[in-house]
Amino acid sequence: MYENGTIFIADSDAKTRDLVSAFLTYQGHNIAAPEPNLPFFDALEKNNVDIVIADTGYLRKVAPDFGDKSQLLNPLLVLIGYGDVTASELKQHSSETVFNLPKPLNLDELESLVLRAREYQSMKIYDSSTGCVANNKFLSGTMIGKSSPMQELFEMITKVAASNATVLIQGESGTGKELAARAIHQLSDRHTKNFVPVNCAAIPDDLLESELFGHVKGSFTGAYANRIGRFEMADKGTLFLDEIGDMKANLQVKLLRVLQNREFEPVGASKSQKVDVRIIAATNKNLEELVVSRDFREDLYYRLSVIPITIPPLRERSEDIPLLIHTFLTRFNDDKRHAVKGFSRDALGILCNYVWPGNVRELENLVERLVILKGSGLIVPDDLPEKYLSGKQPSAVPVQSVTLQADNVLPKDGICLNSAVDEFENNLIMQALVRAGGNKKEAALLLNLKRTTLIEKLKKKNLVFNED
Repeated sequence: MYENGTIFIADSDAKTRDLVSAFLTYQGHNIAAPEPNLPFFDALEKNNVDIVIADTGYLRKVAPDFGDKSQLLNPLLVLIGYGDVTASELKQHSSETVFNLPKPLNLDELESLVLRAREYQSMKIYDSSTGCVANNKFLSGTMIGKSSPMQELFEMITKVAASNATVLIQGESGTGKELAARAIHQLSDRHTKNFVPVNCAAIPDDLLESELFGHVKGSFTGAYANRIGRFEMADKGTLFLDEIGDMKANLQVKLLRVLQNREFEPVGASKSQKVDVRIIAATNKNLEELVVSRDFREDLYYRLSVIPITIPPLRERSEDIPLLIHTFLTRFNDDKRHAVKGFSRDALGILCNYVWPGNVRELENLVERLVILKGSGLIVPDDLPEKYLSGKQPSAVPVQSVTLQADNVLPKDGICLNSAVDEFENNLIMQALVRAGGNKKEAALLLNLKRTTLIEKLKKKNLVFNED
């Protein structure tokens, strides 16, 4: 069962109420309904309600002051049907988000809205200093994630921000290395000064020195005036050196001097300038390997990696994908003035099990593309580009033939242990379901698990058992 509260179903139509209750109970949610002799708001408080699914007309009848009183409990509201209570009315009074779904109900769309509401609730934390619920969706307004790897990353960034130590951020392309650097800057004492990014791979080698350190008039052909460099621009602030692994050897020497002496020489200048800059470097390359191959200076590597931080790839934090999709979907709906309601369970399952070589950047681009092309309604598997469908398996999670037997030989190039263990667990779960004929209770017994624990694993892993 979900541990973050109960869904309260308020509808005078018994058939609708029973249908929604049965459907969401099957999906593993805690469900509550109005009690005959218990006032509406007392029922919400008694059942620890965090989501209310309400028919608009019924809500007006039993709780005409819902918009005012709901602030005390802060439930999310999913409005269904057509009535004289509107979302805009409630938003004027309630501090929470209002979702809308017309009747007759589409259960896939209802589930999508409930999942989005759950994601929104999971992003909130209780602030003991103010006694209020605060939204913890982002770190410093930039980074998104609720998975364990991201929570550990957020904790590391928060600790690092308090110091002036040089930071080396490593991670694959598209994981958000610059966002991490900006978060460190925004959380530091330097946040009122400049954050100056430089992409070392995007600037030609013969211009990068001038870009970093500036130049004096006449120092080279085309130097018609003095120009300040990025170091001077970042004085008292933060300089972010992206793709540091592409920096050439001669500039590595000069950067090392800045790190050692906190001073630099503009191109063509006769004297040095002092500078107070915090340096954050980032790369998607393995600098240790570059040190071994002598393509990167060992002394500079150790100067840069005083505090190393690694950004996890998206495939290692797939539970963040629904949260990221929700965030991107909301943003692009607003930007494009479109009304895409969400992703169906099958579409979401496919995306949660894609390997994402382009990481978060690829996911963001995909959501923008789908919002533009779809315009409205629910995104289903047929809306996804072919490459996201090509790896689709009978199970929503591709289960490869990887086992963890004692006599297995470690591949020559190594193996991702976490992925192997996850695939091994998936295989056991699917085998238990096959042996139990799809009966989750019997499958749970075979795995020595509680039925509710098995259901939670199936939901989290997006595993779908097909009896045929």
